[in-house]
Amino acid sequence: MEIRNIAIIAHVDHGKTTLTDAIMTQCGHGDEGSMDSNALEQERGITIYAKNTSIIYKGTKINIVDTPGHADFGSEVERVLRSIDTVLLVVDAQEGPMPQTRFVLKKSLELGLKPIVILNKVDKPAANPGRAHDEVLELFMELGANDEQLDFPTIYAIGRTGVAKKALTDEFKDLTPLLDTILEHVPPANRFVIPAKAGIQCEKDVASDSTLDSRFSSFAEATKDVRGNDTNSLTTQVFNLGYDNFLGRLAVCRIYTGSIKDGQDVWVKDINGKSFKGKITKLFTFSGKKRIETAVAESGDIVTVAGMPDIYIGETITDNETTPALPAITVDEPTISLQFLVNNSPFAGREGTFVTGRQIRERLQLELETNVGLKVDFNPADTTIEGYTVYGRGELHVAILIENMRREGYELQVSQPKVITREENGQTLEPFEEVIIDAPEEYSGIIIETLGKRKGIMTDMKTHGNQARMVFEMPTRGLLGYRNAFTIDTKGEGIMSSRVIGFKPHAGEIEKRQTGSMTSMASGKSFGFSLWNLQDRGRLFITPAMEIYEGMVIGDTSKGDDLDVNPCKGKQLSNMRSSGKDEALTLVPPYILSIERGLELMREDEYLEITPKNVRLRKKFLTELDRARARRKDL
Repeated sequence: MEIRNIAIIAHVDHGKTTLTDAIMTQCGHGDEGSMDSNALEQERGITIYAKNTSIIYKGTKINIVDTPGHADFGSEVERVLRSIDTVLLVVDAQEGPMPQTRFVLKKSLELGLKPIVILNKVDKPAANPGRAHDEVLELFMELGANDEQLDFPTIYAIGRTGVAKKALTDEFKDLTPLLDTILEHVPPANRFVIPAKAGIQCEKDVASDSTLDSRFSSFAEATKDVRGNDTNSLTTQVFNLGYDNFLGRLAVCRIYTGSIKDGQDVWVKDINGKSFKGKITKLFTFSGKKRIETAVAESGDIVTVAGMPDIYIGETITDNETTPALPAITVDEPTISLQFLVNNSPFAGREGTFVTGRQIRERLQLELETNVGLKVDFNPADTTIEGYTVYGRGELHVAILIENMRREGYELQVSQPKVITREENGQTLEPFEEVIIDAPEEYSGIIIETLGKRKGIMTDMKTHGNQARMVFEMPTRGLLGYRNAFTIDTKGEGIMSSRVIGFKPHAGEIEKRQTGSMTSMASGKSFGFSLWNLQDRGRLFITPAMEIYEGMVIGDTSKGDDLDVNPCKGKQLSNMRSSGKDEALTLVPPYILSIERGLELMREDEYLEITPKNVRLRKKFLTELDRARARRKDL
């Protein structure tokens, strides 16, 4: 059976997962549920983890990898691109190319892949497929695509209803035009070969093809071609990991040459020369989302293997000790860092099952096995740094990790996120991002003013009707903590997306909105009477009858100064009758803290306390006396 391997890539909310679900439904796998099967993915409506599925169409097996669209999870996309042969680039016919579209397309073109473009959501009232197609073509040229890549096929689709067509004048029926295009333009997976010295896949039949030349120009020069069929030695690379309660660690691999068998003895190698012997105890292929046990899998297929508890992403599995390892899978560097610490608040240990530093360390080590975009420094060189320093691709990237730990029963506290800077030629560099904002034109003034204070420079602005699209370049440091303010400034009608564009000279001091912290000076339960008096001073994070402790941040103040308050103070009652009547207490609904909100709001002298049931902001030093001493020490 011929095999085709594809990945579906796009910006967030452009319809990747919906389209994948529609393809599975048409091919008889609709009863297996959505590709977004993780609880967090279903709650947030976004794809977080890359996942595999497989369909049979006209006697051909098509392996599909559904990828995340959010920039913070770009490492999930980067690690799967080496395992597939073509990408389906999904673009919203109304919005056109967005920041993550550029990111994933750039990575695909660098690998020499020839994308198939799908203009999705053409049924939107404001959809403009012609303009979107032209913008995609401009993006291809801007990213240095060669002539063959520029000659991309285009499909027009409505993923929600599961229909597609090759030309706008055709009629919608089903997804057959898209599936036929995949068979026509995606090369069979087992036609590839491996240069023996470099250990890189390429295609012998078209060795002079400029696309494939560019695909491997960054690797070592090949000296000997090995035909990619089942008579040669096994070469396969791990690009994802899973876990089974009975089988232990599972490795998802792409077979480049040879065949792999259940019970086979193999060698596992990495690019640094480390190798060990293992045995395949179970072998699975994909049928839809399900794992199907098989005795043998041929070259070109994507399989799951069990039996090697120490295998990692990027390592090579081979049946020959002398076969070189494939190059490591590399991803872009993290942009922010923060400390993970043991929770030492007065409420520590009340709700969590895993509360010690050793347990947090083991959980982070487990996360490093599958999360290739994350880095952790368990032994910081700076002795003043407490806990473990975690490096991530963005606030959401770290927030998802914390949320998963919280649901697993972990209790911890984290410090304020900070951007990662570099020193080059005596100059400090910091990460910059391209920010694209779509909002009603009436809000453009406040957006431009706010981002200007945060060192944002507008590079483009277009208007269509009453909508404005603004493009900014600004330091990541200026973007931290802005998303909440953006939602308020645009009254929830704005859409903001961003991508990291590299490191540039430090932009200097950034002026942000100054609000102080409303800090509790007492421990106990909060009273509605106290909160009614305090709500005029700023925004509250707590409700009446909530347990609080001294040093806990219960809200922010309208002015920039911190304010110590007593939310546990009740109304003084007496036995004297009053001729008047009590004033009705009308409380403004509180601003309930989530992990993302806490990471945005917290200040440098605060920690975010995360437990399985609560998220709290607290001062590093709980008493006013300790905070005063710390301020004097910093002077």
